[in-house]
Amino acid sequence: MVGIGPGGPLDRTRRAEEAIAKSSVVAGYTHYMELIRDLTEGKERIATGMTRELERCRMALARAAAGEIVSLVSSGDPGVYGMAGLVLEIAASEGIAVPIEIIPGVSAANSLAARLGAPLMCDFATLSLSDLLVPWETIRGRLEAVAAADLVVAIYNPRSQKRTRQLDEAAVIFRRHRPGTTPVGVGTAVGSPEEQIIFSDLDHFLELPIAMRSVVIIGNRSTKRIAEWFVTPRGYGV
Repeated sequence: MVGIGPGGPLDRTRRAEEAIAKSSVVAGYTHYMELIRDLTEGKERIATGMTRELERCRMALARAAAGEIVSLVSSGDPGVYGMAGLVLEIAASEGIAVPIEIIPGVSAANSLAARLGAPLMCDFATLSLSDLLVPWETIRGRLEAVAAADLVVAIYNPRSQKRTRQLDEAAVIFRRHRPGTTPVGVGTAVGSPEEQIIFSDLDHFLELPIAMRSVVIIGNRSTKRIAEWFVTPRGYGV
Protein backbone atom coordinates (compact mmCIF):
# COMPACT_ATOMS: atom_id res chain seq x y z
CA MET A 1 0.00 0.00 0.00
CA VAL A 2 1.75 3.13 -1.25
CA GLY A 3 0.68 6.74 -0.73
CA ILE A 4 1.83 8.83 -3.68
CA GLY A 5 0.92 12.23 -2.22
CA PRO A 6 -1.47 14.77 -3.74
CA GLY A 7 -0.25 14.40 -7.31
CA GLY A 8 3.03 16.10 -8.12
CA PRO A 9 6.37 14.26 -8.05
CA LEU A 10 7.88 16.73 -5.55
CA ASP A 11 5.35 15.61 -2.93
CA ARG A 12 6.17 11.90 -3.15
CA THR A 13 8.28 10.41 -0.40
CA ARG A 14 11.54 8.61 -1.11
CA ARG A 15 10.09 5.54 0.61
CA ALA A 16 7.11 5.52 -1.78
CA GLU A 17 9.30 5.80 -4.86
CA GLU A 18 11.62 3.03 -3.60
CA ALA A 19 8.65 0.72 -2.96
CA ILE A 20 7.33 1.21 -6.49
CA ALA A 21 10.83 0.70 -7.91
CA LYS A 22 11.06 -2.70 -6.17
CA SER A 23 7.66 -3.84 -7.45
CA SER A 24 7.00 -5.88 -10.55
CA VAL A 25 3.28 -5.01 -10.54
CA VAL A 26 1.74 -1.60 -9.84
CA ALA A 27 -2.01 -1.20 -9.42
CA GLY A 28 -4.25 1.81 -8.88
CA TYR A 29 -7.06 4.03 -10.04
CA THR A 30 -6.51 5.06 -13.67
CA HIS A 31 -5.88 8.75 -12.94
CA TYR A 32 -3.41 7.99 -10.14
CA MET A 33 -1.52 5.60 -12.39
CA GLU A 34 -1.01 8.43 -14.86
CA LEU A 35 0.52 10.54 -12.09
CA ILE A 36 3.26 7.96 -11.53
CA ARG A 37 3.84 6.87 -15.12
CA ASP A 38 7.46 7.98 -14.81
CA LEU A 39 7.94 5.33 -12.08
CA THR A 40 6.26 2.39 -13.79
CA GLU A 41 8.17 1.91 -17.04
CA GLY A 42 8.77 -1.80 -17.65
CA LYS A 43 6.33 -2.90 -14.93
CA GLU A 44 2.98 -4.58 -15.25
CA ARG A 45 0.27 -1.96 -14.69
CA ILE A 46 -3.21 -2.73 -13.35
CA ALA A 47 -5.43 0.33 -13.76
CA THR A 48 -9.17 0.38 -13.07
CA GLY A 49 -11.75 3.16 -12.97
CA MET A 50 -13.83 4.76 -10.27
CA THR A 51 -16.13 2.46 -8.19
CA ARG A 52 -13.95 -0.60 -8.98
CA GLU A 53 -11.99 -0.49 -5.73
CA LEU A 54 -12.92 -4.02 -4.61
CA GLU A 55 -11.83 -5.49 -7.94
CA ARG A 56 -8.57 -3.55 -7.87
CA CYS A 57 -7.67 -4.63 -4.35
CA ARG A 58 -8.51 -8.27 -5.06
CA MET A 59 -6.36 -8.29 -8.20
CA ALA A 60 -3.43 -6.77 -6.30
CA LEU A 61 -3.77 -9.30 -3.49
CA ALA A 62 -4.04 -12.17 -5.96
CA ARG A 63 -0.82 -11.14 -7.69
CA ALA A 64 0.92 -10.80 -4.32
CA ALA A 65 -0.31 -14.28 -3.33
CA ALA A 66 1.21 -15.57 -6.57
CA GLY A 67 4.61 -14.32 -5.44
CA GLU A 68 4.83 -10.92 -7.10
CA ILE A 69 5.90 -7.73 -5.32
CA VAL A 70 2.91 -5.44 -5.80
CA SER A 71 2.46 -1.74 -5.15
CA LEU A 72 -1.19 -0.74 -4.80
CA VAL A 73 -1.17 3.04 -4.93
CA SER A 74 -3.49 5.59 -3.37
CA SER A 75 -3.36 9.35 -3.74
CA GLY A 76 -2.37 11.20 -0.61
CA ASP A 77 -2.05 8.72 2.24
CA PRO A 78 -3.41 5.16 1.80
CA GLY A 79 -4.95 5.29 5.26
CA VAL A 80 -6.84 8.56 4.65
CA TYR A 81 -9.77 7.70 2.38
CA GLY A 82 -7.41 5.34 0.56
CA MET A 83 -7.20 1.59 0.00
CA ALA A 84 -5.31 0.47 3.12
CA GLY A 85 -8.37 -0.47 5.17
CA LEU A 86 -10.08 -2.25 2.29
CA VAL A 87 -7.00 -4.36 1.53
CA LEU A 88 -6.69 -5.41 5.17
CA GLU A 89 -10.40 -6.30 5.34
CA ILE A 90 -10.30 -8.36 2.13
CA ALA A 91 -7.10 -10.18 3.10
CA ALA A 92 -8.61 -11.13 6.47
CA SER A 93 -12.06 -12.12 5.20
CA GLU A 94 -10.73 -14.17 2.26
CA GLY A 95 -7.80 -15.74 4.08
CA ILE A 96 -5.11 -14.21 1.86
CA ALA A 97 -1.89 -14.49 3.86
CA VAL A 98 0.63 -12.15 2.24
CA PRO A 99 2.99 -9.65 3.89
CA ILE A 100 1.48 -6.16 3.70
CA GLU A 101 3.35 -2.91 4.22
CA ILE A 102 1.57 0.45 4.41
CA ILE A 103 3.69 3.36 3.19
CA PRO A 104 2.32 6.76 4.22
CA GLY A 105 2.04 9.74 1.93
CA VAL A 106 1.30 13.45 2.10
CA SER A 107 -2.46 13.83 2.40
CA ALA A 108 -4.42 16.40 0.40
CA ALA A 109 -5.42 18.15 3.64
CA ASN A 110 -1.78 18.55 4.72
CA SER A 111 -0.69 19.65 1.28
CA LEU A 112 -3.43 22.29 1.05
CA ALA A 113 -2.76 23.45 4.62
CA ALA A 114 0.88 24.12 3.73
CA ARG A 115 -0.18 26.20 0.73
CA LEU A 116 -2.65 28.21 2.82
CA GLY A 117 -0.36 28.79 5.81
CA ALA A 118 -1.03 27.00 9.10
CA PRO A 119 -4.78 26.34 9.43
CA LEU A 120 -4.33 22.92 11.09
CA MET A 121 -2.07 24.10 13.92
CA CYS A 122 -4.60 23.11 16.57
CA ASP A 123 -7.28 20.39 16.78
CA PHE A 124 -8.97 19.56 13.49
CA ALA A 125 -11.14 16.96 11.76
CA THR A 126 -11.40 15.57 8.25
CA LEU A 127 -14.77 14.71 6.71
CA SER A 128 -15.81 13.42 3.31
CA LEU A 129 -19.13 14.66 1.94
CA SER A 130 -19.46 11.67 -0.41
CA ASP A 131 -22.51 9.64 0.59
CA LEU A 132 -21.73 6.70 -1.70
CA LEU A 133 -20.43 4.63 1.23
CA VAL A 134 -21.67 6.55 4.28
CA PRO A 135 -25.33 7.65 4.65
CA TRP A 136 -25.89 11.39 4.44
CA GLU A 137 -27.67 11.40 7.80
CA THR A 138 -24.49 10.07 9.41
CA ILE A 139 -22.32 12.65 7.64
CA ARG A 140 -24.68 15.45 8.64
CA GLY A 141 -24.51 14.36 12.28
CA ARG A 142 -20.71 14.46 12.13
CA LEU A 143 -20.79 17.93 10.56
CA GLU A 144 -23.02 19.16 13.37
CA ALA A 145 -20.68 17.70 16.00
CA VAL A 146 -17.53 19.11 14.42
CA ALA A 147 -19.08 22.55 13.93
CA ALA A 148 -20.33 22.66 17.52
CA ALA A 149 -16.94 21.53 18.86
CA ASP A 150 -15.24 24.47 17.10
CA LEU A 151 -12.85 22.18 15.24
CA VAL A 152 -11.13 23.29 12.07
CA VAL A 153 -12.33 20.92 9.35
CA ALA A 154 -10.85 19.71 6.07
CA ILE A 155 -13.65 18.61 3.75
CA TYR A 156 -12.91 16.01 1.07
CA ASN A 157 -15.17 15.21 -1.91
CA PRO A 158 -17.11 18.44 -1.43
CA ARG A 159 -19.01 18.41 -4.73
CA SER A 160 -19.49 16.36 -7.86
CA GLN A 161 -21.56 16.94 -10.99
CA LYS A 162 -24.52 15.09 -9.46
CA ARG A 163 -23.90 15.83 -5.77
CA THR A 164 -24.17 19.54 -5.02
CA ARG A 165 -26.54 20.05 -2.08
CA GLN A 166 -24.27 18.47 0.54
CA LEU A 167 -21.74 21.31 0.57
CA ASP A 168 -24.55 23.87 0.72
CA GLU A 169 -26.00 22.06 3.74
CA ALA A 170 -22.57 21.86 5.38
CA ALA A 171 -22.17 25.63 4.99
CA VAL A 172 -25.52 26.23 6.69
CA ILE A 173 -24.45 24.02 9.62
CA PHE A 174 -21.15 25.84 10.09
CA ARG A 175 -22.78 29.28 9.83
CA ARG A 176 -24.93 28.41 12.84
CA HIS A 177 -21.77 28.03 14.93
CA ARG A 178 -19.22 30.42 13.38
CA PRO A 179 -19.25 33.97 12.02
CA GLY A 180 -19.50 34.50 8.27
CA THR A 181 -16.03 36.07 8.32
CA THR A 182 -14.42 32.74 9.35
CA PRO A 183 -11.54 32.07 6.92
CA VAL A 184 -12.03 29.32 4.36
CA GLY A 185 -9.43 28.00 1.94
CA VAL A 186 -10.20 25.99 -1.19
CA GLY A 187 -7.57 23.98 -3.03
CA THR A 188 -8.23 22.18 -6.30
CA ALA A 189 -5.79 19.71 -7.89
CA VAL A 190 -3.24 20.59 -5.18
CA GLY A 191 0.30 19.68 -6.13
CA SER A 192 -0.48 19.34 -9.85
CA PRO A 193 0.10 21.78 -12.75
CA GLU A 194 -3.65 22.60 -12.57
CA GLU A 195 -3.44 23.62 -8.91
CA GLN A 196 -5.74 26.42 -7.81
CA ILE A 197 -5.65 27.91 -4.29
CA ILE A 198 -8.30 30.44 -3.27
CA PHE A 199 -8.90 32.25 0.03
CA SER A 200 -12.46 33.08 1.01
CA ASP A 201 -14.73 33.10 4.05
CA LEU A 202 -17.75 31.22 5.32
CA ASP A 203 -20.20 33.68 3.78
CA HIS A 204 -18.74 33.55 0.28
CA PHE A 205 -16.84 30.29 -0.37
CA LEU A 206 -19.82 28.57 -2.05
CA GLU A 207 -19.40 31.03 -4.93
CA LEU A 208 -16.01 29.48 -5.78
CA PRO A 209 -15.37 26.68 -8.32
CA ILE A 210 -15.40 23.58 -6.09
CA ALA A 211 -15.43 20.02 -7.44
CA MET A 212 -14.37 16.45 -6.59
CA ARG A 213 -10.66 17.31 -6.84
CA SER A 214 -11.09 20.14 -4.34
CA VAL A 215 -10.47 20.18 -0.60
CA VAL A 216 -12.09 22.84 1.57
CA ILE A 217 -10.59 23.91 4.90
CA ILE A 218 -12.94 25.84 7.21
CA GLY A 219 -11.34 27.61 10.16
CA ASN A 220 -12.59 27.73 13.74
CA ARG A 221 -13.54 30.80 15.79
CA SER A 222 -9.85 31.57 16.44
CA THR A 223 -8.62 31.20 12.86
CA LYS A 224 -7.49 34.44 11.22
CA ARG A 225 -5.73 35.90 8.20
CA ILE A 226 -2.19 37.13 8.84
CA ALA A 227 -1.01 38.99 5.74
CA GLU A 228 -1.41 36.47 2.92
CA TRP A 229 -1.61 33.49 5.32
CA PHE A 230 -4.45 31.52 6.93
CA VAL A 231 -3.52 30.70 10.55
CA THR A 232 -5.17 28.91 13.47
CA PRO A 233 -3.22 30.00 16.57
CA ARG A 234 -1.97 27.22 18.83
CA GLY A 235 -2.39 29.39 21.90
CA TYR A 236 1.14 30.59 22.62
CA GLY A 237 -0.11 34.11 23.27
CA VAL A 238 1.93 35.94 20.62
